[in-house]
Amino acid sequence: MSLLFAGRHAGAPGRGTRWLSRNLTGWGFAGPAMLLVVGLSIFPAVWAFLISRQKWNGIAPAKPLGWTNYEVMAQDPDLFSAVSHTLIFTVLFVPSSIFLGMLIAVALNRPIRLVGFYRTCIFIPFVASSAATGILASFVFNPQYGAANSVLRVLGLPQQQFLESQSQALTVICLIALWGQVGFTVVVYLAALQDIPKDVVEAARMDGAGRWRVFRHVTLPALGPVTVFTSIWQTITALQLFDLVFTTTRGGPLGATQTIVYYVYVQAFQLTRFGYGSAVAYGLFAVTMLITVGMILYSRRSKIEAF
Repeated sequence: MSLLFAGRHAGAPGRGTRWLSRNLTGWGFAGPAMLLVVGLSIFPAVWAFLISRQKWNGIAPAKPLGWTNYEVMAQDPDLFSAVSHTLIFTVLFVPSSIFLGMLIAVALNRPIRLVGFYRTCIFIPFVASSAATGILASFVFNPQYGAANSVLRVLGLPQQQFLESQSQALTVICLIALWGQVGFTVVVYLAALQDIPKDVVEAARMDGAGRWRVFRHVTLPALGPVTVFTSIWQTITALQLFDLVFTTTRGGPLGATQTIVYYVYVQAFQLTRFGYGSAVAYGLFAVTMLITVGMILYSRRSKIEAF
């Protein structure tokens, strides 16, 4: 009997063998996806950093420059102009998208007729192609035959240049971006509103709180983490604005809508300054990372002080 028991355990795989088998099976499924991620993101990022320390036009042999490209960035007036345009767009876009998303989500969180249809209509522009949105908007805001000026003409208001005006083009692009991106914030806020415990809201109303007080003291604090997430997401979206600019104004008129990412595109793919374009891209990456980490730390600090 003891010999049979010992033979059974001798022939069975050990714990280490089973652990190795499970890990190999897991890596067999996850390995191809990991290689794809490394090949399409990490490797190009490392290669771009190496290029940012060189002078290379894509044809001739690369010339090492050290940190010269990063030093040139600090003295480039065109880059400063692109940074200012990006900051203006971010200041206009991020608060507006958060406010409109929260407002529409609160409205769509009520039991109204056809609410599913309204939610779908709000979200469709977000899943639509940004390039298609930009091309459509270029026709809508065309000064000669666009639908926007046709509406102004019917209302008896003066015609506008929209995307062909230096003072109006960036604001119009912000409106186009809001139309395409506000659906994302609506869906996120709507999901957060539905997760708020109803008994807490009902308790506040039984204590005599009106709708505004319930929203201010119950709903709004519960939406705090979601607001931090949407702020970070929309800030990154604003800093990486490219497709709408490319399909509408191409950075014009007279560079009035040239953003940082479009400036990278011009330097790298039009002027074939791949080294300098990569350096600007890494500068944008560093700024985006600092903003993201700063907002996360600020939100955590606010939570600690609240408790």
